[in-house]
Amino acid sequence: MKVLSNLLIALLLVACAGSGNEKTSESKELNIYSTRHYEADRILSEKFTQETGIKVNLVKAGADELISRLEIEGEKSPADLLITVDAMKLNRAKEKGLLQPAEANTSNSPRFIEDEKYWYGITYRARVIAYDKDDVDVSDLSTYEDLADEKWAGKILIRSSGSSYNQSLLSSIIHSNDREKAKSWAEGIVRNMAREPKGGDRDQIKAIASDVGEVAIVNTYYVGLLLNSENEEEVQAGKKVGIYFPNQAGRGGHINISGAGVTKYAPNKENAIKFIEFMTSDESQKFYASNSYEYPVNSNVAPDPTIAEWGEFKIDNLDYAKQTDLNQEAVKIFEEVGWN
Repeated sequence: MKVLSNLLIALLLVACAGSGNEKTSESKELNIYSTRHYEADRILSEKFTQETGIKVNLVKAGADELISRLEIEGEKSPADLLITVDAMKLNRAKEKGLLQPAEANTSNSPRFIEDEKYWYGITYRARVIAYDKDDVDVSDLSTYEDLADEKWAGKILIRSSGSSYNQSLLSSIIHSNDREKAKSWAEGIVRNMAREPKGGDRDQIKAIASDVGEVAIVNTYYVGLLLNSENEEEVQAGKKVGIYFPNQAGRGGHINISGAGVTKYAPNKENAIKFIEFMTSDESQKFYASNSYEYPVNSNVAPDPTIAEWGEFKIDNLDYAKQTDLNQEAVKIFEEVGWN
């Protein structure tokens, strides 16, 4: 009912727009549909406005809701950019004909530019194994798949199956193995959980610090945020865990890409391209690295020392992100194994 309500609201917005939303010329505005909710983004958006005079109007929601909204709005959509924290969602928007290719001048590593330039990466984060440095022998860690082994019974902490991060991870496991093996892995994780999934990644790390469990699957930037928090309890929680990059002898560790794609009917396409170039510039990438503790996509910029200390790692093959039907399979598997 909530989704239906949101769709009806979007329809009303389109109807009310009427002929006043005709895209005849560029304005000094930029309309962004985004799933990101970070302070670093707000600060950089304000700086972009200061430097260019272009006002940024932001709509925040989940990726699926924003994609549905773009479908409903069609040619009347005011959106110029779609930003998500998952490349698979951006590829889904591309497949639905909601994005257009754009020539942006960036220093992005090639892996962070969609093959036909339908989207550009802004940052990325590694999905790693955080472990209790006091209770876990790091030599016992190896792969995501190994966490389904019974030796980890009652020790695993992880957020809910509704998390796009977990859906993306399971999609990559389906791609790298097959559906049955992926389902067996999900069943094993459910059996080995120290508690029912709840909270975000920071909550899993805090649960390790409180001796609720010993191992968690989390995104790196959350650990960086804890270690640099003004709250001493959060700092101590961050110090409690070690970081392990899984699957380094095989396909590599999983990552999530935050990226931006210019919408098909963008009324301010040139402004959207300027924003992509601004967010991927050396200066903005350094700001992201030192404030949100994400990995930079700009090949000229190094990670913040907090996360660089964990070392370099092999990244998994991102081809799974092009197979957007895998996300639906991942959701089905979660339901089948009772991963709440």
